[in-house]
Amino acid sequence: MNIDYNKEVGKLIKAYRKLRKLTLEELAKKIYKSKSTLSKYENGQIQIDIDNLYLIADALDIRVDKLLYNDDQILISDESKNVPKFFKNLTEFYSYMYDGRVNKVIRSKLNILSKIDNNKYRIMMYMNYKDEKTYQVCENTYFGFIEHFDAKTNINLTNKDTHMEKAIIQILASFLNSETKWSLWTGFSSRPMMPISTKMLISKKSIEIDRNFENILKISNEDIRLLKLYNMFAVT
Repeated sequence: MNIDYNKEVGKLIKAYRKLRKLTLEELAKKIYKSKSTLSKYENGQIQIDIDNLYLIADALDIRVDKLLYNDDQILISDESKNVPKFFKNLTEFYSYMYDGRVNKVIRSKLNILSKIDNNKYRIMMYMNYKDEKTYQVCENTYFGFIEHFDAKTNINLTNKDTHMEKAIIQILASFLNSETKWSLWTGFSSRPMMPISTKMLISKKSIEIDRNFENILKISNEDIRLLKLYNMFAVT
């Protein structure tokens, strides 16, 4: 597959510019370029040298690697016996959880990257993006690894910008195939600052978010019953 890296980088620049609510003219002034030149950067018409890439990243208040296209995905073959059925041939999947702090669904996209061991792969998670076409433009980016076992799959993550924030996603019975799986997200909230656990839906495909879907993701009466029964938050 031929990838036009200039266009891919340009798309990311444009997405971050809009996220920062900057016009073409405003960002052009910050990087000491003409509006026409910046437009050509965003459309992939001219190549950006490394100095200007750092200048743009600084103007957008992001790390320069946020503007780099990532094509490190691999296809996990059916020959990989240690990969459970749910994850067979997946290079990417989605997660959804309901955030009561802001009263909305938080959606994330996860990319499976290079193989570390027979049952272990590197992974990237892009949390709370607005546009799937530029999902790398998101609130939080995590790196880590996904590890498969007989009874469950673990995803261990570290926040790329705040390394003290660690998270784990535990997915039960990933050897059974289905379109979605319930999992337990255990992580850290920065506002307010506290450790948290909540249920998270894992899906092979992107799901349209509506009121019914929101209700499915909310803590239910059955969740509360199990919490009181075990004195633990459980997802089954």
